[in-house]
Amino acid sequence: MIKKAVLPVAGFGTRFLPASKATPKEMLPIIDKPLVQYAVEEAINIGINEIIFITSPEKYSIKKHFDKNQDFEDRLRSSGKDEMVERLNPGIFTDVKFHYVNQNDQNGLGHAILQAEDIVDGDSFAVLLPDDLFFSEKSCLSQLLDLYKRVDASVIAVNKIDKDNIHKYGVIKPGSIDNNVINIEDIVEKPNKVDAPSDIAVCGRYIFKSSIFNFLKSTGFDKSGEIQLTDAIKILLKHEEVYAAVYTGEKFDCGSKQGFVHATIALALRDKSISNDIEKIIKEII
Repeated sequence: MIKKAVLPVAGFGTRFLPASKATPKEMLPIIDKPLVQYAVEEAINIGINEIIFITSPEKYSIKKHFDKNQDFEDRLRSSGKDEMVERLNPGIFTDVKFHYVNQNDQNGLGHAILQAEDIVDGDSFAVLLPDDLFFSEKSCLSQLLDLYKRVDASVIAVNKIDKDNIHKYGVIKPGSIDNNVINIEDIVEKPNKVDAPSDIAVCGRYIFKSSIFNFLKSTGFDKSGEIQLTDAIKILLKHEEVYAAVYTGEKFDCGSKQGFVHATIALALRDKSISNDIEKIIKEII
């Protein structure tokens, strides 16, 4: 079983300035829940009991959010608001161990994951990028775990992307394809649409064997001064099989303003307590 998950959350969030000046972009809410909590819950729901945040000293509010707030809970109970306690201190967090590792220099996703090596301690582990928000009957990470159990190898979640947006993602060169399971031949970081090896892009969820750390360490800094996870996977492919699972469900890229607003509207329309009002507001705006 996979028991540990790494969540890189140290980025500056410049696309969300000035909102991200004092509030980490991962803590910006989709309706009434911070974006990062969706990813943490997705991990916990497949049996993960250790969450490793790769963070920065400025993002202390993430730790505060996941620490149990007993004083607030007591005040809610004394005010007869017991129904709010589960929202404040979710029961699924009770037996989860949260780690916080500072990434002092922002040197790319690969560098961020490398900071978790000591805590991962040789185990296979999941990586979740909180910017990517998924909704499906079976979660994206759960779909990926099913594949991992079948192939006992590193696995990556992917989905098909419009070629006009392919330059934003890591893109795989697929080998054999069997029932939405792809044997990966190669992977390229943010290719232009002419050079892209396919229209199949990586989407924010991974399960890695611990051997990935060896390849992260042997991957040099790129021209922008970063260690790219994609480059490490490219080297890994020369030594081990790596598979991709085509994700079935909805995906919102909340790292962009458009995706963040899209997710907010979509979830608001599904929230029975406000959906009717939101529909009226949208009609008025249109």
